[in-house]
Amino acid sequence: MRVARVEHRGQIRTAVVSPDGESVRLFAPNTTPIEALTSGQDATEDIPLADVTLKAPVEPPTIRDFSVFEQHMEGVRKNLDPNATVPEVWIASPFCYFSNPHALTGPNDEIPVPPGCTDLDLELEVAAVIGKAGTNIEPDEAADHIAGYTIFNDWSARDLQIAEMALGLGICKGKDFANTLGPWIVTPDELDPYRKDDRFDLTLEAKVNGRSLGTDTLAHMAWSFEELVSYASRGTWVKPGDVLGSGTCGFGCLLELWGRFGRDCHQPLGPGDTVELNVQGIGTLTNRIAAGPNPIPLPTARRVDYSTER
Repeated sequence: MRVARVEHRGQIRTAVVSPDGESVRLFAPNTTPIEALTSGQDATEDIPLADVTLKAPVEPPTIRDFSVFEQHMEGVRKNLDPNATVPEVWIASPFCYFSNPHALTGPNDEIPVPPGCTDLDLELEVAAVIGKAGTNIEPDEAADHIAGYTIFNDWSARDLQIAEMALGLGICKGKDFANTLGPWIVTPDELDPYRKDDRFDLTLEAKVNGRSLGTDTLAHMAWSFEELVSYASRGTWVKPGDVLGSGTCGFGCLLELWGRFGRDCHQPLGPGDTVELNVQGIGTLTNRIAAGPNPIPLPTARRVDYSTER
């Protein structure tokens, strides 16, 4: 089953997408995507897909984004050192950061360039959507907590991100402006034909203005989604609607290409560019870049002399 959020006649509704992708069946008003995925409710009203507008398929209370593709990690680090490899801390365990659920965008939405950004980048990921709450979940029990999978574009303002990370506090405005999910959520059973042990052998491809950046497979994840759910729930809770991103696949962003082939291999994204993310078994997520506002000026720090204070 493929579950979507759509706008129809001025209302946001949850819908199931037909196998041929030509139509949707609407669930009862106020049915959430998680309820549609987990409760066994039936959808009734048939609507041509062309008559609705696809929205982000879930409104997540939290977004945890991991980084589990070794090729991506190595390529990104080569921007600082051509001989770089993945660090030991990456090998030791998965890690994630929290992104901004208020910056949610969906299929075909325009993505404004964030204020002050000159190095806008895409990031091709797959995300698991949590359907059942849990804490300290064992990996062999984690599949029961995953309602489905969707495509995730973790847009990045690379120049802002790199400047911020120099302080050692993590990422703020470099990731704060857009998180795109879509085009719908695919239930795990739909992906069973692609299963390879505890991974999915799905082909991943990002394109900018029709030009492919390269391909990868979701089977290259260093940890499975079940292991990511277990880690995310360690000492805390995952709740229905939470999104867990895989992190960027190999050849899934410009920063990796810049690290491997130099800055001349591809320009940063700018107004008018079209980004298309394709994931086998899930679908295609497309967005267009638009001009954004200039940053509102702020002063530098107002420093004080505290050397003589106790």
